[in-house]
Amino acid sequence: MKDNVMRAIKIEKILISGGATAHELEKEKKLLEIVSGKKAQILISRKRIPEFDVRPGLEVGTRVTLRGDEAVQLLKRLLSAIDNEIKSSQVSDNHFSFGIKEYIEIPGIEYQRDLGIRGFNATVVFVRAGVRVKRKKIKSGKLPKRQSISKEEIIKYMGEVFKTNFI
Repeated sequence: MKDNVMRAIKIEKILISGGATAHELEKEKKLLEIVSGKKAQILISRKRIPEFDVRPGLEVGTRVTLRGDEAVQLLKRLLSAIDNEIKSSQVSDNHFSFGIKEYIEIPGIEYQRDLGIRGFNATVVFVRAGVRVKRKKIKSGKLPKRQSISKEEIIKYMGEVFKTNFI
């Protein structure tokens, strides 16, 4: 019996991001561009958070989004930097996230003196076919709960495809 193609799981995108302000933000942006090979986007705050001295319009972080084959290749490199082990608490419905403490752990990337030692976060987002129904602007519809990808399905997929261990 054939599997239902509408139930197949695929990686939609990988977001790598880092937070910083002032001249540290430029270093973080340069790091993400080196890791991904793409231009990084600057994130600007919209809210005021007095405890962290954040005000609207302040540049607070940077991110890069990768899709398709580039995303899969980067994910393989990032997983090898963390020894292919992820905590099951880092997995949620439709995505999982993990942090890279030091970028020099990634294979193929050498230490940059002007950057120093720094890290970043990576988020892997999964999707099934048919999610466009919810996202389109005209005649958008609702998706049932079974259309989302559960934590157990993500763990199984990552174990089969990327040989990832979950602790």
